[in-house]
This record gives sequence, C-alpha cells and structure tokens, in this order.
Amino acid sequence: MREPVGLFDTPPHQGEIRLATLIVCIQVALFLAVLPWQSIPLREIPAFIPMVDTAICVGELIIATKLYAQAAIFRSRALTILASGYAFGALLLIPHALTFPGAFAANGLLGAGVNTTVWLIMFNGLGLPIAVILFALRKSPELAQPAEERPSEPVFEALAGTIVLAVLATILTTLGHDSLPPLFVDDRVGIFASIAIVSSVIALLTFAATALLFRQRNSVLDLWLLVAMSNSVIQQVLGIFVHSRFTVGWYAQWGLGLASSFIVAIALIADTNRLYARLAVWSVARKREREHRMMSMDAVAAALSHEVGQPLAAASLSASAGLTYLTRDQPDDARAIQAFRDCQNGVSSAFDMLKSIRATFAGGLGSMSEFQLNDLVRETTSLMAAELTAHKISLQLALDEEQPAILGNRVQIQRVLINLLTNAIESLDTVGRRGRRIAIRSTMPDSETLLLEISDTGAGVAPEKMADIFDPFVTTKSTGTGLGLSLSNTIAEEHGGRLWASHSDDGGATFHLQLRRIPVLQH
Repeated sequence: MREPVGLFDTPPHQGEIRLATLIVCIQVALFLAVLPWQSIPLREIPAFIPMVDTAICVGELIIATKLYAQAAIFRSRALTILASGYAFGALLLIPHALTFPGAFAANGLLGAGVNTTVWLIMFNGLGLPIAVILFALRKSPELAQPAEERPSEPVFEALAGTIVLAVLATILTTLGHDSLPPLFVDDRVGIFASIAIVSSVIALLTFAATALLFRQRNSVLDLWLLVAMSNSVIQQVLGIFVHSRFTVGWYAQWGLGLASSFIVAIALIADTNRLYARLAVWSVARKREREHRMMSMDAVAAALSHEVGQPLAAASLSASAGLTYLTRDQPDDARAIQAFRDCQNGVSSAFDMLKSIRATFAGGLGSMSEFQLNDLVRETTSLMAAELTAHKISLQLALDEEQPAILGNRVQIQRVLINLLTNAIESLDTVGRRGRRIAIRSTMPDSETLLLEISDTGAGVAPEKMADIFDPFVTTKSTGTGLGLSLSNTIAEEHGGRLWASHSDDGGATFHLQLRRIPVLQH
C-alpha cells in the first residue's frame, strides 16, 4: 500500500471535516440572511471591483501554482486540469477589472460594451466547475496507477493553453461583445431573464461537480474543493435573483467569491506545509536509520576482520606447516597431523566467533551500565519531539523522581521506548478526534521493581489481537513487519522484566514496561 504524500491522496482528519462543514453552514446562513434584502441598492464604490478582482486573482493563482507543482511531481493529468481551471478564472479577472465601467474609466479601459464585464465573469464561473468535473472523472484511474509508471505531465504546455483560452475569451467579450446575448441594459441594471438562464446553467454545472466530488471525497483536496463548489452554487443561486449592480445581493456575491478563494488557498497552504513537515520528519528518520545501518555494517565488518581473522590466519599457517612437514624429503607425519589438528581447531574457533558476533548484533544484552530510567525517557522524548510536533500530538510526563538507578543496556531499553512511542504515534494517525496525546508515567510497585506506562488516545488494539501482539510477525498495521513489539518483549525479558499491553480509559492502548533494579538475566 503506497503511503499518501500529496493533497490529492491524503485523507482529511475529522477536525478538517468539521471545519469545512462549519464554513459551508456559515455560507448558507449568510445566503439566507441576504436573500430577502438582495435588491436593496447601496452606495456605489468604484474601487471595489479592482480591489476584489486583485485579491481573488492572487488567491486563485496561489492555488493554481500549488496544484501545478503537485501535478509535475506526481505526473497527474487530473491535477493539471484542475490547476488550469483555477488559472483560467484568475486570468479572466484581469480584463474584468479593466473593462468594468467606472473602475479605471467611465466605460472601462478597453472601451467595450456594457455586457463585456458580465460575460467575462460568466466565463469565469464556467471554468472552475468544468475543470472540477474533469478532475473528478480523471482522478480515480490515476490513483490506481503508480506515479512512476505514468508519463511526465506537460505542465507548461497546459499553462500556455490556459493563457490562450483566456485571451480568446477576452477577445470574444470585448471585440465580439455584440455577438453575445445582452445581459445588462446599462451600467447598473441587468436583464433578469437572461442573467437567470446563464446563472442557472453555471449553477447546474457547479452542482454536478459538487455531486461528483461528494461521491469520491477521500482526500484533503476533495474536501476543500467541495467547500469551493458549495460556495459557487450559493453564488450562482444568488445570481439568479440579483439583476442590478451595487445592491446588497451584488456585494454579497463578490464577498462570497473572495472568501471562497482565500479559504481554499489558506487551507491548501496549511495542508501543504503539514505534509512537507511530515515528509521532513520521514526524511530525517530515514537518514538516521540508514546511518545506523551503515554503522552496524561497519561494526560487523570490523568484528569479522578482527575476531574471525585471527583464528583463520592461524588455521592457514597450521595448514601450510602441515603441508611442509608432509612434502619434506623425510616427511614428519606426527608434526603434520598435529598441524592439521591445529588447523581444524582454528576453523572451529572461527565458527564460534561468527556465532558470537551474530548473537551480539541480533539481540544480546551487550554492555551493562547504571542509568536513570526517567532520564532515558526525557532523552528519548526529546529525540522524537519534532515528530510529535509534526503529528500535532501533546506529551504528558508523570515521572516518579524517587526512582533509583537501574542496571541494564541503555541502548536496548531506548530502542524499546522508541518503538512504543512510534507505535503510539502511528495509532494516533488513524484517528482524527481531538485530544491527541501520549502520556508516560513511571512508578515503583515495590523496592526492586520499576514500572513505566506509555498510554495513547489512538485506535487501540483489537481484543482478538491483544493476546498475541508480541508474537513475531503479528501486526495491527497494514505496513508493519510484526517484529518491533516482539523484539521489545525479548529485550524486556532479557533484562529480567516483562512487557504487556492493556486498553486505556481514553479508548487507546497502554503498554507497561516492568524492569528490575538488578536484572535477573534471561539466557
């Protein structure tokens, strides 16, 4: 199963879903509040359109840039289409501001007719829902195929095509505005029937795009596109009733458009930053794992060279001496036999060395030292602080400072702590509820025993798997190997302690690590 790494394949958390739902509810409430008063005329503000067009244009260009970047990285035609839809809408806002009557000139800078600006905004409204429909239809087949097997996506060619379409739409609405059906009779008053028909067509397309997204809402991008499409539906329905400029309804339409653009842009920026933070943590962890692996390989090579090299060299010398005794003019059989026995002993010693080295690197207690378990907990949580922050997890420590030092292998006990904390983080990633936290508590049940409890508010462990989660190759994760908890349990037992799990009061899991001050070593 491929790890989600992009906005288009990362599922949203429950908090994001609740926030998006709240935003849509607020938009609907504003629509219902404005509708009875939509025809009330307000003061004409000539600078309003240039300011709003500029703000929306910047927001949609930010969205398009991020989508184009993801399309290039993941070779996605669906993302390219969606980015082009946002870029098309942003580019049309430039001639819309320039041609709007009264903004820069009485009849607009381009000298077009009264219907130019309204047709530009209608084309603007058509671009995004069509792009979203094509995105939704194209996305599912792409997700079923790995990105590396798809051809590179011509992002720059798509952007060039989008610019050409925007220029053609501008030419049609300016030089060819007389060939388009009239929507306004003058600078302020529109033709209700014509505007209602065009707005209804755009609303139907937007509703179709919303329905397609709702059917396959499985990513962060789908969620925020649904917010944008819901906003567009409200705008177009409101546009059916609004047939005059500078009214309550007209200002509300533009306000909704501005809010939609910035909500989606901010949401995508925030989610992109969160994904990049997660990737950075993964990259650091992978680099650290690779360095540890290389250090282990160097240690194995050095041990083999030093420990195994000596008996093999002695065996080689003994074999050479034995051959010398046998190939003399007067062979010395007794010495030859002894030399070959020494060779056999050297080879046997080399095999014993190999077994010893394998045991050392496969498990074994190794060097023992005295250390404070609480200090090791603080050191380990400090090492994982960046990962906890990236996953938005709070950490609670309740450590008994009266605990004495224990005797054990500090590195191996730290590996147990890292494994338990990593499992807790991965469990919390499967749930989206609030209160994402990990609690670590240390106590002393008696004078010779130390107990460490690591609890989380994650998904917990299924009751049917609780009894055998410490068995090798048993895992509760789709990508797990089933060796982490098994190795941790072995280390605990080798230190004369034990490791077990239980269900926590918050619905997650609690792992209990019990150690003895002076371990009863297990062999």
